Amino acid sequence: MRLPSSNPLSVISSNIRYDEPQDKQHCWENRRDFLASCLLDYHPDLLATQEGKHPQLQDIASRLSSLRCADTHRRWQASLMYPCIFYNPDTLTLRESGDIWLSESPASIGSSSFGSQYPRLCTWAFFDNDLLAVNVHLDDLKPDTRLHQIRVLMEQVDALGMKSSILLMGDFNESPEGRVRALINEIWPTLQDPWQELGQEEEPSHHGFLEAIDYASRVDWILSDAALQAQEILLDKSRSEQGLYPSDHYLLKARFLLPD
Repeated sequence: MRLPSSNPLSVISSNIRYDEPQDKQHCWENRRDFLASCLLDYHPDLLATQEGKHPQLQDIASRLSSLRCADTHRRWQASLMYPCIFYNPDTLTLRESGDIWLSESPASIGSSSFGSQYPRLCTWAFFDNDLLAVNVHLDDLKPDTRLHQIRVLMEQVDALGMKSSILLMGDFNESPEGRVRALINEIWPTLQDPWQELGQEEEPSHHGFLEAIDYASRVDWILSDAALQAQEILLDKSRSEQGLYPSDHYLLKARFLLPD
């Protein structure tokens, strides 16, 4: 089914925080239902998650019954964290999906290069309205590593040869004023940052479950092709009645109008 251009495309990017028992009050078992509620409240057509492992992703998927995961291409490995793309089958029809490992061997499952702390990958999903969604989680330690990884991503996505409107989402572990964004501007100059296009004031997106921590950068981004008209973008700062955050990153939510 094609989403009519008059209807907004609702998009979320969320680092869901891996299942870490040492998070105590904010352990996965305590916050998973609240996370699902915060996700579903926005009625997403597209949801990009980062950092989950397979059992955790199965767990959250069971709470997102209106969404499907674009994962039929994937051979899961229990030790790895995966970015995932969920979509609403009532508004979007999936044509094809795949994974790109951000290494010198992009087709090799679990491969890691460039001094990355962990194997990193992006996942992509191509929909029947010529929308290409790309979800990524870059290295959290080394700026040079992130540059290599984002270059692999763009080269491999370009090699797909899909004429489409691109949404690039994820946890970039870097400010949008940094070198990764500069390289994206150089290679994919039509990608815009709705946060900046709509005149939002910069603020951190990773809070580490503690309101008082001062993370200066917005590390979670949704970048959109110029053909997509951004209507809104926001960081969801919800907390439950018990004081739980859904994750250690604020959920990044946006709405777009698709081109005719």
